[in-house]
Amino acid sequence: MDLNRAAIIGRLTRDIELRNLASGNSVASFSLATNRRWTSKEGQAQEQTEFHSVVLWGKLAEIANQYLKKGARIYIEGRLQTRDWTGQDGVKRYRTEIIGENMIMLDSRGSNTNSNSDSSGSPQYVKSDDGGAQDSSEHIEEEIKVEDIPF
Repeated sequence: MDLNRAAIIGRLTRDIELRNLASGNSVASFSLATNRRWTSKEGQAQEQTEFHSVVLWGKLAEIANQYLKKGARIYIEGRLQTRDWTGQDGVKRYRTEIIGENMIMLDSRGSNTNSNSDSSGSPQYVKSDDGGAQDSSEHIEEEIKVEDIPF
């Protein structure tokens, strides 16, 4: 059995680019920055930032474009996919992207990023309705209540 899953929490480095394909499908692309902080052996504070390319398809792409702006904090879950192409200079290039299938917008409604949350300010969970434009299986979400947990 194989597993290809990626889950990250970060901030948008730019506004989302939304395109509509000839097929009528929507595709959104953006970059997400994640930070890692630690203290070196010498006691110095260290920080490293990674930038991740993210692609969303269908309704999930449209929702992200509507509610997310540069600086918004979000959780993305999906799969890794690497594509390749030959540039105008004849050099073969590669790009590894996260194809997002689930998204949680983490900023509250009152923040300056115009993110989406319910009136209580809690994050809103959004799941891809098309499985990343590759899988047309139906997704069913069921709310789990604390009272229902058996332990």
